[in-house]
Amino acid sequence: QVQLVESGGGLVQAGGSLRLSCVASGRTFSTYTMGWFRQAPGNEREFVAAISRSGSSTLHPDSVKGRFTISRDMAKNTVYLQMNNLKSEDTAVYYCAAGTSLLSTRRVDYWGQGTQVTVSS
Repeated sequence: QVQLVESGGGLVQAGGSLRLSCVASGRTFSTYTMGWFRQAPGNEREFVAAISRSGSSTLHPDSVKGRFTISRDMAKNTVYLQMNNLKSEDTAVYYCAAGTSLLSTRRVDYWGQGTQVTVSS
């Protein structure tokens, strides 16, 4: 079992920044690639970021590329999502995820509970 707990969500104005955190516990953190997904009301859950076990490789879709950056701190068992130049369409519940190879398959083994991000315009 892996437990993932997100934090850092909140209300921010368009053009602003927010940093999400996800703390992992229960299994060896380095075993998994990590990622972030988001889901807005009425929308499908959308992939927004993934990072390799070592943190040396990252992946972002075009919708957030250049604005969002995923990173991980092995000592803290924590993955981050730095979100800059936020837009109203970024409003969603953001979910932390762990999987065997999220950079390749988007196959999620464990989900966090989600944290709300609301961008006002």
